[in-house]
Amino acid sequence: MENTKPKVLFILHLPPPVHGAAMVGKSIHDSILVNETFATRYHNLATSASLQEIGKFRFRKLFDFIGLCRNVRREVRAFNPDLVYITPNATGLAFFKDFLIVQSLKRMGCRVVMHFHNKGFSSKRGNWLYNFCYKRFFSGTKVILLSKYLYDDVRAYVSESQLFVCHNGTAPIGLSAHSREAANTEPHLLFLSNLMESKGLFCLLEACRELKLKGYQFVCDIVGAETPEVSEASLHRQIALMGVENVVRYHGKCYGEAKEKMFAQSDVFVFPSYNEAFPLVLLEAMQHHLPIVSTREGGIPDILKEGENGLFCNKKDAASLARVLERLLDDEDLRRQMGEQGYKSYQEKFTLRHFEENMTRILLECASSHS
Repeated sequence: MENTKPKVLFILHLPPPVHGAAMVGKSIHDSILVNETFATRYHNLATSASLQEIGKFRFRKLFDFIGLCRNVRREVRAFNPDLVYITPNATGLAFFKDFLIVQSLKRMGCRVVMHFHNKGFSSKRGNWLYNFCYKRFFSGTKVILLSKYLYDDVRAYVSESQLFVCHNGTAPIGLSAHSREAANTEPHLLFLSNLMESKGLFCLLEACRELKLKGYQFVCDIVGAETPEVSEASLHRQIALMGVENVVRYHGKCYGEAKEKMFAQSDVFVFPSYNEAFPLVLLEAMQHHLPIVSTREGGIPDILKEGENGLFCNKKDAASLARVLERLLDDEDLRRQMGEQGYKSYQEKFTLRHFEENMTRILLECASSHS
């Protein structure tokens, strides 16, 4: 019997290293629904083996890129896909690498849909080289964004007719919905992300200092992998500089059961990022019935609803963050109510099943339509 499934070639990021785009790529790669709906082939777009390598030039990366280009061209000729799905970067050397791949795919007559897990296009509009490349990059393609709030970033290059929106989703956790650990004698704040200043990490330390000076009793747990930007040593120096050694604890990177345990013993999830698209970690916090404190950055307003499942603070503003945290530290009932509302919102909009169904629908439309 002839196979009538649309053929999709996926060129995406897969772990390692572990970051949002790679985890979404793994979800697509492992999706039963996607692989039953389409005839699929997969190629890993990543050329960095660790977080420390991301954004840095290595000759090995150049050879890996050349090999990737050859493999993609060979796969296109052999597989003859109805659609090529790719997850490019928005800026930096990685963008130019992805630009060359996308332009090569279009020259080979491929129908291309690009799924963005980052942003930054609007910040480069004044650069003639980026502007020249962006116009050609987006021409004749379809585009998937993680949130409607991210459209302004690409508005100069992408028409609404090219555009789809697909929120990220996460798989259900292994713990039961109410498997919380014993109540803490002091509220625990949790920050979980790769260690980067742009995630609001140092702003959080300043807010912790303000709360400590006001006499609040709490613990702030920091979980995340070191990066070229922030090492464990530099984090500890900053903690000492702020004088918050007795309230801030760094636990290193945690995965699997260790990460779930950190969520389970926490009372508030804090993520004051100022460079974000659609952070999966907020969806994980919602699964754990945690109220969220974050910023109006990227697609976060699609996740966090002020006064319902959490509170917003101003970006790069430790005083604003401290004021918001005070409200939650002062009110255990409010923390509980917001956590329950967050879990309900996750179940209604942000499960992995929701993501897979939406992605499958978009890919079917892209595979059957003409650019």
